[in-house]
Amino acid sequence: MHQLSAFKHSNCLKINSNINHFTRWAVVPMFLSGLLLLGSCQNTSAVKENDQTNATAKTDSGQKNNDATQNGNTQLSQKNKSFMTTIQLKGNPIHTVGALPQNGTEAPDFTLVDTELGDKSLSQYKGKFVILNIFPSVNTGVCAASVRQFNKDAAAVPNAVVLCISKDLPFAQAQFCGAEGIKNVVMLSDFRTDFGHQYGVQMADGPLQGLLSRAVVVINPEGKIIYEQQVPEITEEPNYEKALAAIK
Repeated sequence: MHQLSAFKHSNCLKINSNINHFTRWAVVPMFLSGLLLLGSCQNTSAVKENDQTNATAKTDSGQKNNDATQNGNTQLSQKNKSFMTTIQLKGNPIHTVGALPQNGTEAPDFTLVDTELGDKSLSQYKGKFVILNIFPSVNTGVCAASVRQFNKDAAAVPNAVVLCISKDLPFAQAQFCGAEGIKNVVMLSDFRTDFGHQYGVQMADGPLQGLLSRAVVVINPEGKIIYEQQVPEITEEPNYEKALAAIK
């Protein structure tokens, strides 16, 4: 009986020893696993913080670029506007893309389209006085009146030619001249050229944006500008007397 009790006590000690031994070795991998998990969490947190930092930096950078672009566009718009000419349409201010070439300067050459779809250049008329009658459309009353008046006056002026310029299609210009009996002026279309920007007369805003404003330019036989008028109100006719007086 005493031997049996001793045997049981010995086995219990061995079992407890084994359990303690197992527990010690089982804790190690759990501890290591915990360290790895902690490290992974820390790395994940660091990555998230880096991503947030990078995202914030990109947002700030993008905002700065947008602000710089907007400031640049504003400055460019203000710069362009400083070269515009302010005129009126029925009392309301509108602007052209630029300003007429100044008196005494060389008239910029240009190429426009005649009523037969042929090209006509200013250089073809060198040696003559050239009157540029510029307007929005021949299908408006004031524009039609200016063509009729210059057609009448041109017949009485020697060595001179009147070029009536608009963005009307050549077919519409030809139809108008045929219906009105216009024969003393040359109708030219700016429908596919850059004349409006060359001479600064294209309207940049307002209901007639894209069309030519009303203006008159007189060029001497040497190609120099001797008279120019940007008509201040679109609905008014140009000053015919002063334009003709520049030639006489």
